Order: sequence, then structure tokens, then C-alpha cells
Amino acid sequence: MVQMPAVNTPQFDWVLNRLHGRARPVAPVYQPELAARAVRFAADHPGRREYWVGGSTAAALIANALAPGLFDRYLARTGIDAQQEQDRTRRGDERDNLWSPGDSERDHGAHGRVDTDARDHSAQLWASQHHRLLAAGGAAVLGAAAGAAAHGRRPR
Repeated sequence: MVQMPAVNTPQFDWVLNRLHGRARPVAPVYQPELAARAVRFAADHPGRREYWVGGSTAAALIANALAPGLFDRYLARTGIDAQQEQDRTRRGDERDNLWSPGDSERDHGAHGRVDTDARDHSAQLWASQHHRLLAAGGAAVLGAAAGAAAHGRRPR
């Protein structure tokens, strides 16, 4: 399973929207290529049950595991506003894809309108993909610290 963050796709331009403002992905937003690389990596490395993409995904999953009720209340308070453009104005030419495809006339591609805000890398995803290397590095640091501490306690 690949747990995804908000991804900059065109779906927010044609999703049926009854909110006051234009729909948008909740920040931080990541580029679709990052999501695609994560899915491909997971398919090529099926030994793990889950891969998390983005620090916001990791934070949300951990918060939900530790304090689900508190996290639910936080999302109830912030979720609606976080899914709308801040200027709260809607364009008159917005169409939805409820009854017909939103891209039947042309292919809109994979990118949405928040390209300038979207991230194309994730340190958390890199760490998820290289957890053995990080574990080995952590063990080496702990070993060095233990060695230094033992060396400091030797009688002189």
C-alpha cells in the first residue's frame, strides 16, 4: 500500500464543488511524478506492507494512530478551509465531471494548477526507500557513541 499526500493533479479543476472557494489539494502538495515513482518503487519492492510518501502523510498517519479522536477534531476544524483557495472566489467557467468526463475534449495531463507550490522531492520517501541504510547508519552512530562513552570511563 502506498499512502499518498496531496498530489497536484487536474482533478481539482473539475471536481463538483459546492464550497465557497475553488477546490485545491491540502498543502503541502507534491508533484504527480513523485507519487508515480513511489508506486513504481513499491511495485518493484513488494516486501514491505506500506510505503509513506511525504512528511505530511507520515505525520497524519502517526497522529491518527496515537490520538485518533484529537486528530479527527483537528481535521473537522481545519479540513474545509484547507481544501479551498484562500481568495474564496470561483471562476464562472468551472465545469464538473460528475456526469461526463472532465477531459473529453483534450488531455489535461497529470499536473494541476498548483505547480509553483508543489514539491518534487520528499526526504521522508527517500528514508522510506532506504530504511536499511538509515538503520545501518544509526547503528554505526550508536556504536561509535557507545565506544566513545566506554573509552571515557576507562581508569587512567
